[in-house]
Amino acid sequence: MDTTVNDLATKQCKPCEGAMPPLSQEEITQLMRQLDGWNYLGKTIRKEFSFKNYYQTMAFVNAVAWISHREDHHPDITVGYNKCQVEYTTHAIGGLSENDFICAAKIDTLFQI
Repeated sequence: MDTTVNDLATKQCKPCEGAMPPLSQEEITQLMRQLDGWNYLGKTIRKEFSFKNYYQTMAFVNAVAWISHREDHHPDITVGYNKCQVEYTTHAIGGLSENDFICAAKIDTLFQI
């Protein structure tokens, strides 16, 4: 897997089957290098985003919801007044899949707008 954030952000999520194995530690390590500021926590990747106010936070959350709907891959989102934490895992396989990294890259791209 020789990918960059831009490559990940242009990919589409693929449906995951329960029989599909989670990514290996080596694959996770390689994909984590392509993301900025995300933390790997066992079976999840997580990042906190900061904003000036509640309105900007909620606009970001709504944009993340739109991306999630389009990709059919949904994160856990924790929302505060001026911050938002996004956490991805692929529940169907009990670990991380490429979909988690694709969506993380798309959100990073969104945050740069």
